[in-house]
Amino acid sequence: MTCRHHVCRHCFSILFLWYDTNMIFQTERLILRPWEERDAGELFRWAQDPLIGPVAGWNALRSMDDALIMIRGQYAASEVYAVCLKGEDDASGQCTAMPIGCISLKFGDDTDLTDAVDECEISSWIAKPYWGQGLIPEGCEALLKHGFEDLGMKDIWAGYYDGNEKSRACL
Repeated sequence: MTCRHHVCRHCFSILFLWYDTNMIFQTERLILRPWEERDAGELFRWAQDPLIGPVAGWNALRSMDDALIMIRGQYAASEVYAVCLKGEDDASGQCTAMPIGCISLKFGDDTDLTDAVDECEISSWIAKPYWGQGLIPEGCEALLKHGFEDLGMKDIWAGYYDGNEKSRACL
């Protein structure tokens, strides 16, 4: 990691919804929801791209099994959300939108950017067809608001790896 940035508190207008015990966030264009095993196909579709994982610090996925392992492991942690486009709900109102990326807040041993209990790291990735549309900054606003207002974070950090100009531009 070559750079880290501090994110200040901002005023955001985001709609928060509770479904069961999982928080779901909605922005103008996005739904941020917990990952589910049914997302493995889409995760593999996007995360096998060598332009996605390696610039974010992880290897491109090689199989559907890799995707399931990721969903059952690190994506099952709290504050890890599938980034989905709005407008894909079924008749019952259940969110059926498929993931196009991921945004998360990382705490403790899951981040190298801070050791403080009232600080965390925000990280993200989005599939290549959605680059340059402002979707990740929009989703990050929702998670920053949640981190500061609901989780009581004093500071939220973000970083990027050498060569990841897309992430650098978001900071």
